[in-house]
Formats: sequence, structure tokens, C-alpha cells
Amino acid sequence: MSKAFVLAIFCFLILFSFFCKEREPVSSSVTFIEKLEGLSDSIQVENIVVLNLFKSQILAHKANDFDSLMIVEKVYYPHKELWDNCYGMIFGEENASKFSTISGMVNWNRTLYPENKDFLNQRASELMAINLDSVLEINLNKFSKLAPFRPQARISILFTPFQGIGFGGCSNEQFCFELNNVDYDVAYTIEKGLPHELNHFVYEPLRDNDPDQGTALFLTIDEGFACYFTWLFFNGQITKHEAVENMSKEDWDWYLENEKQIFEMLKPYFKDKSGDNPLLRNDNYALFPEAPETLYYWLGFRIVESYIRTFGEDAWMDIYQMNVQEVLEKSKYEMYINEL
Repeated sequence: MSKAFVLAIFCFLILFSFFCKEREPVSSSVTFIEKLEGLSDSIQVENIVVLNLFKSQILAHKANDFDSLMIVEKVYYPHKELWDNCYGMIFGEENASKFSTISGMVNWNRTLYPENKDFLNQRASELMAINLDSVLEINLNKFSKLAPFRPQARISILFTPFQGIGFGGCSNEQFCFELNNVDYDVAYTIEKGLPHELNHFVYEPLRDNDPDQGTALFLTIDEGFACYFTWLFFNGQITKHEAVENMSKEDWDWYLENEKQIFEMLKPYFKDKSGDNPLLRNDNYALFPEAPETLYYWLGFRIVESYIRTFGEDAWMDIYQMNVQEVLEKSKYEMYINEL
């Protein structure tokens, strides 16, 4: 056997060994952590900041020793107002220390992830699968170009030991998405739900002096307008029923079939401020027991849609500076109903 042949065999074995090693699959846990580490801590466009707090809530458990300092510096302090005030208030004095003290925040973060690792990893993976940073940046930039006013807001995507907010908050500066809340589809909430909430950030401060503030009519127009804005935001590329709380086509059709009766029976509750009426809490009343839960979202959408149909496609911008009763009257929606 020649020396050249032996050398060729030796080189082949080295190359074969190298390529085998290169092709060894990387464990899913390493891939997940690497993707998580590559995620931004926050995304900011103008005065809106979105904080990816869940990232540090997971990475704090990366090493053998729990990184309590990461929880303090990258989970608690970046949105301290949310933890101290909003969560501290919602869950009462007996739980306030969990959110308003360093020791309280560290203690529940020490155990929450290890005890729910598979589920929390799954929820985080769903976010990263939609390219979270890119989706947030695109949506925030698009919103800043479309909306005629510039709100200030601070939103956290996070895990929490008590699920009580869902996707909401106590103010524009104290807003969050509870990633471990099973009532919410992760991808849909970020991709389609965010524009809805951003419109609330603009609309509600402008309507602080509305004579109907706090009434069922106010909430109906507020939510309906946010749904219409979502449909507009996506240039009509999503259906109207998807823009209204992601309802089904069957639910939408049921509403259309019963539209006249719905308006006539619910109009007397427009001025109610109790929050407990058939328009806002249809599940507690027998007026429309088969109606979907999104009743007042849908009705508000129809009123806003009627206003735009009356005054033109750009008239939606008028609504930010109009009292809700004026929107209802000028929409000619009631005239439309009477002609059904």
C-alpha cells in the first residue's frame, strides 16, 4: 500500500469525522435559549415601549444558580410602576408585597418557571416563532404613521403568578400581556390584538371630558372603534369578524340576522353606568342568551362603520375628537335600523 494511498485514507477519515460533528443536531433546549438570548429586552418606537420581561424571567434560570439580580434589574425595575401599583392594587394587600418588594418579586420568580417550565417554554416559543422583535417594530411603526395622535405607553410581555389582567392594565403606562394566561392566543394577541389596544391608548385620554364617560354607550363606541381601527390597520386584509375580537363567521352572521332587534332592545341601556346591563353583560341576562360574548364590540363596530359610510373613508379620524352620543347620532345607524 503506497504512502499516498494511506495519506488519502487518513485525510478522508478526518474530513468524515469533521462533517459528522458539524451535522450533530443541537439540542432543542440550546436552540431555545440561544433564540431567547437573541431577543431584544425592549422595542421602542416614539413614545411606545414594549418590554420583553418574560425573556429574563426564563434566562434567570439558565445557570445552576437562580439569578435573582436579573429578576430585579431586568424584570422588576424596568416596569416597577406596573408591579407596584397595578398588580399590587388588583391582588389586594395580602399579595401586594409579591409585586412591590424586591424579595417578593424574587421569591415567586424563583419557583414559577421551574414548576411550569414546559408550558412557559411553549408560550415563549410561540412568540419567537412569529419573529417577535420584527412584528413589534413593524406594528409600532405602522401605528405611528396611521394614527393622527401620538400616545405614550409602556407595555410588558410577562409571566405572573396570578392571572388577573390578561391583556390590559391600569393605565397606558401600566399595561401588560400575561403570557401564561391560557385565555389568549399568543400569536394573535401580538399580531392582531396590539393595534386594537394601541387605539385605546389614543382614544380614551381624548375622551376624558365626554358627558357619557363611563356609560355603556361609551364602552360600546370605544371598543367598536378599536375593532374598526384594527380592520383598517390591516388594510381590510383581515375579515371584519376577525377584527371584532376574532369572532367566527357564524357569530357575525347571527348578529346581522338579529341586528334590528339587538339595537332596539339594547338602546335603553346606553346611559347605564353600573356596568351590569344586557349590553355589556349579556351572559347574565336572558335578552339574547345565544348571542356571542362580543355583543357590544360588534354593535360599536357597526355604529362606527355606519359613521364612516356616511361621511367617507377618512372620517374615522373625526371620532377621536367626538363625543360618543354625537358619533351615534351622526352615524345615522338608527335610521338604518329603522329601515330594516
